[in-house]
Amino acid sequence: MVQLHVKRGDESQFLLETTCSISMEDLTQQVARIYNSRLKVQRICSEMEELAEHGVFLPPNMQGLTDEQIEDLKLKDEWADKCVPSGGSVFKKDEIGRRNGHAPNEKMKEVFKKTVEEAKAQISKKQVQANVCVNMEMVKDALDQLRGAVMIVYPMGLPPHDPIRMEFEDKEDLSGTHAGLEVIEESEAQLWWAAKELKRTNKLSDFVGKNEKTKIVVKIQKKGQGAPSREPVISNEEQKQMMLYYYRKQEELKKLEENDDDSYLNSEWADSHALKRQFHGVKDIKWGPR
Repeated sequence: MVQLHVKRGDESQFLLETTCSISMEDLTQQVARIYNSRLKVQRICSEMEELAEHGVFLPPNMQGLTDEQIEDLKLKDEWADKCVPSGGSVFKKDEIGRRNGHAPNEKMKEVFKKTVEEAKAQISKKQVQANVCVNMEMVKDALDQLRGAVMIVYPMGLPPHDPIRMEFEDKEDLSGTHAGLEVIEESEAQLWWAAKELKRTNKLSDFVGKNEKTKIVVKIQKKGQGAPSREPVISNEEQKQMMLYYYRKQEELKKLEENDDDSYLNSEWADSHALKRQFHGVKDIKWGPR
């Protein structure tokens, strides 16, 4: 199997195993699908951490308003009584004003925490260092775990406007957000290798040959952004270590230049007549009393 090390810019994303005979059309869609699904898992994990702390999302017309403003406008959250966490809620006000503040109890929080940690680990970028390949089944499994945890804590479900429910139903609206900029549509995705675009009309074997043990680094890019920038020859960490090494070397040279002390001339090893005195037997003569 050919191993692809997928990157976005200079940042590693995941490893993927495929075959030389796969068409670039299928491979590009597969890489983009895994890439976007991993982003979805990360977004859901982030929102679930907020859900554990401050409860479900308020209706859009109540978000960002103070309690006095909500009272003056006579607004009511119709979903507050329907979406109650298992075991009752603990009130913890959301200072941002996005959530209703009725958070799950500690036991249910732990369910969220454990599930989020497992899902994050499953699609983590650290899997690259561990040489673990990621596939769509693994990402779907992470999504199913998160969905199951939400059903355990909120058996009556979440409001239709809650971002977690919208993510699960593929109805999320990311327009105007930073998360939206990270997403690469499958139709707009491009793969690059060795500063060369892997065109969808070809097969992978047209670029890398037919050796199934090949390992390559590919970069995913949006169509129209051009070739991704070349990576530096050395990493930031290596550059820091080199700068630190040369700084220390420079400091040592400075100290040597400042040290003009010639007291070493009194040392035994610097005595040019030591050999002569040794032959004459007058090496250890002391003129004072013993």
